[in-house]
Amino acid sequence: MKIATKNILLLVAVVLLAVLPLLFVNAEFGGADGAAEEMIKTIQPSYEPWFSSLLEPPAETESMLFALQAAIGAGFIGYVIGLFRGKASKSKPQ
Repeated sequence: MKIATKNILLLVAVVLLAVLPLLFVNAEFGGADGAAEEMIKTIQPSYEPWFSSLLEPPAETESMLFALQAAIGAGFIGYVIGLFRGKASKSKPQ
């Protein structure tokens, strides 16, 4: 199998893995914080939080900050991988 064919099949698989759950899963995508809060209220109804947030940004801003954090992390990981591969290719005799 050619490399181009493999790449196309991998791309199609990634797109399907991203799109199919959105189309076929009829559920609310909630965060872990909300689920944890519900579980704590179920186990210990008298629980009171120690503190509350000073600033709670709108949902759009919160999503943007999360995406920015993910992009910075991915960029850092890509830089480190490229750095190590570059060092490895320099040390190989040609």
